[in-house]
Amino acid sequence: MSFSKDETFIAHLKALRLMLIKCLSALGICLLPCFFAAPYVIDLLIFLIKGTSDLVLNFFAPMEVFILQIKVAFVLDVLVCFPYIAAKVWDFLVPALYENEQKFIKSIVFSSSALFIIGVAFCLLLILPLIIRFGLSFASADLKPLFGISNLISLCLWLSIVFGLMFQFPLVTYALIRSGIVSYQSVKSKRAYVFLGILVMSGILTPPDIISQLMLTLPTYGLFEAGLLFARKGVSFQRKN
Repeated sequence: MSFSKDETFIAHLKALRLMLIKCLSALGICLLPCFFAAPYVIDLLIFLIKGTSDLVLNFFAPMEVFILQIKVAFVLDVLVCFPYIAAKVWDFLVPALYENEQKFIKSIVFSSSALFIIGVAFCLLLILPLIIRFGLSFASADLKPLFGISNLISLCLWLSIVFGLMFQFPLVTYALIRSGIVSYQSVKSKRAYVFLGILVMSGILTPPDIISQLMLTLPTYGLFEAGLLFARKGVSFQRKN
């Protein structure tokens, strides 16, 4: 696909339409296999949730697990198709960009995918067990925990997406500074406001407990500082050249 100067606005819309059709077709084709894979994903999530505890999960309606399987299938479908969708979006955008812009966005796309995966893994392997243990700590002889599978799996999916997205923070910082939208000194001087903003977002996006809020806030702010550091090095390199 290539864009010449004499291509009309309609041609661009057709290219966009074709790209969207390919992406939606990929999602539709992969949905059925993802539906059959969903029970195995649920089993894996249950294994991660239970850990070494003797926790028993329950369901309270005949169709609850089936609906949960559909929900997991949709999320899995998006995750599986993400590389293909990113590639198609990339193919659509590349011809309209300069060579240096192509290299910059290409690096951002790959880094974004890697950070999203790291964020999901961080959530499932470290944060989720902490949240479960925190909840179980309130159990007593007169107060027994009763966890519903739908609520817990939905929490896993939601937190995984939240952590994957929040782990994009260094890329956002890096891209804003490298593109010249904001200056390095301006962002650096507003560290306190950034930390407060991350803390507020973490409080909104996580369950109402201080553990999960802090476990999202601290690594996200650390990643913000990492993005700031790489952006400073990038700006210094540009000045030298």
